[in-house]
Amino acid sequence: MPQLTSVGIDVGTSTTQVAFSALRVENTAGFARAPRVDITEKRVLYQGESHETPLLGASRIDADKLRDIVGSEFARAGVTPGIVDTGAVIITGESARKENAAAVLEALGGFAGEFVVSAAGPDLEARMAGQGSGAQAASKAKRCRVTNLDVGGGTTNIAIFANGVLDAVGCYDVGGRQLRFTPAGQLTYVSESAGKIAKAIGLHLRVGDTPSLASLRSLARIMAQLLEDSVAPGGMSPLLASVKTKGSSDLNPNRPVDFVSYSGGVADCVYHTGHGRFAFGDFGVLLGEAIRAGLDFTRVLTPAQTIRATVIGAGLHSLRLSGSTVLFQSTAKRCGDASLFPLKNLPVFCPPVEILENPTALAERFSWFLRQNDAANAVLFLEGEPSPGYAALGRLAACLARALDAALPPGEPLLLLAYHDIGKALGQLAAPHAPARAVISLDGLRAGPNDFLDLGRPVLNGLAVPVVVKTLILP
Repeated sequence: MPQLTSVGIDVGTSTTQVAFSALRVENTAGFARAPRVDITEKRVLYQGESHETPLLGASRIDADKLRDIVGSEFARAGVTPGIVDTGAVIITGESARKENAAAVLEALGGFAGEFVVSAAGPDLEARMAGQGSGAQAASKAKRCRVTNLDVGGGTTNIAIFANGVLDAVGCYDVGGRQLRFTPAGQLTYVSESAGKIAKAIGLHLRVGDTPSLASLRSLARIMAQLLEDSVAPGGMSPLLASVKTKGSSDLNPNRPVDFVSYSGGVADCVYHTGHGRFAFGDFGVLLGEAIRAGLDFTRVLTPAQTIRATVIGAGLHSLRLSGSTVLFQSTAKRCGDASLFPLKNLPVFCPPVEILENPTALAERFSWFLRQNDAANAVLFLEGEPSPGYAALGRLAACLARALDAALPPGEPLLLLAYHDIGKALGQLAAPHAPARAVISLDGLRAGPNDFLDLGRPVLNGLAVPVVVKTLILP
């Protein structure tokens, strides 16, 4: 049974962490049944230290120091970049807004082998934190709705799971480093969102001030209340809307949850008391105490991970496997030509249904999409029908192949992805209409218009292709 080595690298507002995991892959279908390839075991091999994210001033991450930190963790773990099969480099929270975030991703890319996701989207962070904290597993085991709030330095990422399935995500600019202090309690930093919330309760905070403990506790209570309101059914208040993280989804929970859990750096202050008021030079202890004070602990789950939830989620849960009804072949028609892989950072093109029988219109839209993304190629995603007729599938394949063949530069393969199990048949029917191109046609996964894909080398003698579906959001 093949084992893949996965790395998670989380560059957060306050801390940077690295973790390594092992993913075991096997065919879980019974004898004489169609193959089904699944990840059957996930193990954390190494959890690194929590390092302070190095900064150059207030708006730049020190990419060189960050690379040294990550390199030191690889050395401690006894792992070389060449043996890493998959993983995630996640720039999260306020760090995703630093002006050199793209340069940081580039600096760290070499540590993740040939197959890695580089992502900074708050929705993806919320999902990974919920998975890494154990909230998703608890929701599945208890057959209930569980909300995980990952309260970090700059943001709180929220994921709601219903019976183990992700139901909703959202993110707000509420976190422990929204205010920073000297050991004596003098303010050294006030974020925009903290200023908005403070103003709403008549509190005016300025760098250099030393606010009273009573005023800081009032601010912590309103922040905790905003987080509580964010996961309750009903409309979003104007104040809550004003601190919604740019690029995040509207959470809009449709009914109450059964349990809540907290992860992230502030979670340690929610579950454990006794920290000094300004022990971490920020607002995290006071915010954690305020959250704790408002909790009904009969509905609170203790997470498997707190501060390491996102990095564990990144390493254990970023990889998916395609269905087994897939096709990948070179122009020499050698079915299963693994030399076509890996392919990285492929934007996802979701064509309107009304042009799927019009090759000219589809080619024009696909060409426009490539120009907009400054990309040489893209994966065309179709929801597809569960059991399409042969004639209908043939017409669809011919239209897709002719359109993409007309729009793509020479040498680029046709890249197709369907949710339903039609990948192999779709690829076989498309190939004759673009004879000069290689074809990769996968199924069993969903992808959206804001996603990018990495396609890894096939596993189990070509039964499935490892895929990372990612959301890349950079300023």
